[in-house]
Amino acid sequence: MRAAEDRTSAAGGQAEEPEPRLVAGAVGRRLAVERLRRAILAGDMAPGQRLVEEELAGTLGVTRASLRAALFDLAAEGLVERIPNRGARVRAVTLDEAIAITECRMVLEGLCAAKAAERVTEPDADRLRQIGDEMERSVADGELLKYSALNHELHRLVREISGQAVATSLLERLNGQLVRHQFQLSLRPGRPQASLPEHLAIIAAVTGRRPAEAEEAIRRHLRSVVSALAGQHPPVAQEEAR
Repeated sequence: MRAAEDRTSAAGGQAEEPEPRLVAGAVGRRLAVERLRRAILAGDMAPGQRLVEEELAGTLGVTRASLRAALFDLAAEGLVERIPNRGARVRAVTLDEAIAITECRMVLEGLCAAKAAERVTEPDADRLRQIGDEMERSVADGELLKYSALNHELHRLVREISGQAVATSLLERLNGQLVRHQFQLSLRPGRPQASLPEHLAIIAAVTGRRPAEAEEAIRRHLRSVVSALAGQHPPVAQEEAR
């Protein structure tokens, strides 16, 4: 009773608010992974940004042990890199890595497009066509950020329709590493106008239930992405690569 009175008195007549409990164990680990992944993919955390454990644990409301485990999980996904004796930071993906990852996507997304063309329902087809219409309008209106968001939604929906859970899981992990390069590419002058017909070809093949054509359409689109990324190499880097 006396202890309670002391706490009330110390707070100027008001009872002290209990400190929020930090989430621990597997639940805290999962919470930290989800929130950090979302922040990295949204671009809220810049490549190379240091991830200070004590600060992040408090911000996320998890224990340091849960946060540390989450950082190991994100390192396995390629989103975070751990530096001996220096902690962790958001991993910066090089242009060469981005190209290599896109080449891998070519195979996996081609598989998903073919499967989607086999499995697509009429409601699925209507949604794909709607995305195509919105993409055309966003390019015509110069709404590049909207076009970029629709681009991601189109690829996500094709994966979903495919029902290929293994390929989808691998692609989501690969795509997480490409966010910065994809965003920069989507804002490059003339790029949306070049990629729009490629996306419309993917939509036409999937909704037309033509698996081989759908696979080739998405491969053709990603070959175009590789070429566009390769064009970002500075002259010095190109000379060194020869």
